[in-house]
Amino acid sequence: MARAIGDLVAEAEAEADANLELRQSWNIAPTTEVPIILERIVDGRAVRQAHIAKWGLVPGWAKDPAVGVRAFNARSETVLEKPTFRSAVKSKRCAVPAEGYYEWLSAGTAKGTKRPFYVHPKDDSVIFFAGLYEWWKDPEKAEDDPDRWLLSTTILTTDAPSEGSGVGVLDELHRLHDRLPIPLSSDSMAEWLDPENKDAPTLVDLVRSEAYAVATGWQLREVGSAVGNVRNNGPELIEPISGLF
Repeated sequence: MARAIGDLVAEAEAEADANLELRQSWNIAPTTEVPIILERIVDGRAVRQAHIAKWGLVPGWAKDPAVGVRAFNARSETVLEKPTFRSAVKSKRCAVPAEGYYEWLSAGTAKGTKRPFYVHPKDDSVIFFAGLYEWWKDPEKAEDDPDRWLLSTTILTTDAPSEGSGVGVLDELHRLHDRLPIPLSSDSMAEWLDPENKDAPTLVDLVRSEAYAVATGWQLREVGSAVGNVRNNGPELIEPISGLF
């Protein structure tokens, strides 16, 4: 996410603390910090807010925050049953904004090699992925320690589009990977974030059903292998190097 926090907040129609800082990054990896958008009931009304969270969900019952290393994605097909996610999906849903994401193609490449692609909206708008969030309290820290509470998040995924959809970008996404992070439309985002909506099964079905339609507004471009090292971070990482596949 390379946008300034003010621009992101405006696009999400959210509020943010004046001290909230969003560091520019073109190469975000799990366990690092990412922005999230959520809604909370304040004085009887839903207020949309921007926060910074650790990417990798740590449920409130976890004994160690290290569990988040394995929970940066949540399969939408099982999110209602998995202990790590089933509480959050009922009441702690969020949107995880991104300008794009990287995926690695292995099909059709030499053995042991992969080609990175940058997936992003054609109009350079922000993608809002369906996510979950949790607060975890560190029992080792004092009650008045501001770092005692850890905010973490995960992104829901679904099956990639089927082969032969007839829509160019969907066929490309099928070839690229068997999973797809679930993007939200503006309408489904409003429903997904609603903290008073407790019908998690219906909401999960809704965002899954709209994912491909949102993804038709995306495009892919091959980028350099430097994105494979998280120490590399700059706008040059998303520059194209050749044609698709």
